Amino acid sequence: MEIRKFKAGTYKKQYGYNSFSPEHINHDWLVDSAKINNLLSEADRKLGELNAFSMLIPDVDFFIKMHITKEATKSSRIEGTQTSIEEALQNEENIDPEKRDDWQEVHNYIAAMNYAIAQLEKLPLSNRLLRQTHKRLLQGVRGKQKLPGDFRTSQNWISGASLKDAAFIPPHHDEVQDLMSDLEKFLNNEELQVPALIRIALAHYQFETIHPFLDGNGRLGRLLITLYLVSNKIINKPALYLSDFFERNREHYYDNLTAVRSKNSLNKWLTFFLVGVLETAQNSIETFNAIIKLRQHVEEKKITTLGKRVPMAMNLVRYLYSKPIVDANEIAEALEVNISTAHRLIKDFEKLEILIEQTGYKRNRIFVFDDYIKLFR
Repeated sequence: MEIRKFKAGTYKKQYGYNSFSPEHINHDWLVDSAKINNLLSEADRKLGELNAFSMLIPDVDFFIKMHITKEATKSSRIEGTQTSIEEALQNEENIDPEKRDDWQEVHNYIAAMNYAIAQLEKLPLSNRLLRQTHKRLLQGVRGKQKLPGDFRTSQNWISGASLKDAAFIPPHHDEVQDLMSDLEKFLNNEELQVPALIRIALAHYQFETIHPFLDGNGRLGRLLITLYLVSNKIINKPALYLSDFFERNREHYYDNLTAVRSKNSLNKWLTFFLVGVLETAQNSIETFNAIIKLRQHVEEKKITTLGKRVPMAMNLVRYLYSKPIVDANEIAEALEVNISTAHRLIKDFEKLEILIEQTGYKRNRIFVFDDYIKLFR
């Protein structure tokens, strides 16, 4: 099908409202826009550059953890949570009780992402995996009563107090199983000659349009993008997350998805998506470059001044790359040293201006590797 001839679907009359029934997407797609093809070429090249960076940086998995934390806070923020990356990096007991629900939602997203990435080693990107991931996403948080891990069996809607004033009403629940089966086939159909980034752009739109769960669709639909890129070896490490771009351009994000359904404007959505990939990949490359410079400065200019304590200090700084907000007890446990040794190391790191004390307390103090966290803000 030529993308410019695309028809998004039709509205079906239900009892008291009209739901939107999208067309199936498991078929070939012809991109006949020179602008989109040029963007696609640039995005592919930039992803290749990002992939090379992620494969060359030693201990890259430490830094991937920070990317995942940033993605979790940004994707959850689109849905209304207010947890910052600094709060997400702290332990639950240090979070204001009024903010713990938001904190838990972010940590559920992190757990769901890590689970899904690990499962890709033995499961294809499938409805089964999406349901399992959804179950972890909603475990013990708001939405836990809305069938975690199961496709919906009732009508839902987007924005509005009820079906009568909803901004968008997804397909009737009787259609969900068939539509999600078609989406699963599209994601995995090797006979289709559809470029990977076009395929996942279409899949993300379709998933959000189907809205197959009662809650968590936005977060899971954005997570789907990274899962597809990793499962198809487009990127070898989960280092590309579009939620930051979507969150900064939230109005355009929603408007472009809506325009596909209301005006069949698929080219506009694909353009927006590819620009997002380009910008996000470039930002990730710049972050990796900044990490390399910071790492060289900290490890080669600062840590080396500590004499015989260098090996232990190197172990601590590596720990800080994955957990840049810590207390003395965590350091003692992570490095398997006694608490007095942990305190001496902290004092060294404060003098070297690697760690900053955050609380101002004399006890229960928390220390922040702030120069590192700044790279992900």
